[in-house]
Amino acid sequence: MIIIVAGVAGSGKTTVGMLLAERLGCEFEDGDLLHPAANVAKMHAGVPLTDADRWPWLDIIEAWMDQRISAGKTAVLACSALHRRYRAALLDGRPQARLVFLQISREVAVARLARRHGHFFPAKLLDSQFRDLEPPGPDEHLLVVDASQPAADMAAEIATRLDGGPADAGPADAGPAPEGPAAGAD
Repeated sequence: MIIIVAGVAGSGKTTVGMLLAERLGCEFEDGDLLHPAANVAKMHAGVPLTDADRWPWLDIIEAWMDQRISAGKTAVLACSALHRRYRAALLDGRPQARLVFLQISREVAVARLARRHGHFFPAKLLDSQFRDLEPPGPDEHLLVVDASQPAADMAAEIATRLDGGPADAGPADAGPAPEGPAAGAD
């Protein structure tokens, strides 16, 4: 199984993904590290990525996923997957893949990014992520987790829900309503 932990910057994708992979005893990959050098340079310069920038990166992520799936491995991947079409592409033809979306308010994300140092993604790009965000719809087959809680709690909730525990994912599991400027975005 491949578990994609998605959300905007500051939602906790990397931290939660690492904790989840540790719980599951499997490999973790930070999708940010799979970005082509040109994407990293753009973000470092404070320039938001476009679809033209993101699709080659998503191709790399898909290849990474397919390698693990064909080897029968379980792995966890952190990837923003802000657009519905990106989430669909990552899951398309991959029944072994599950997507978990970490839903967070802009205010909490801003506070977390203010404490983060040494990452190439500057906090000033957060607004562009919330503008680009297409919140998960009720027809998407994924888990939505409240990302305002501690990372260890999120990892435990994800592990339980993926194992068929309470609130297992289904098409209607859209989670709590989005907050902030992304609310109601298409």
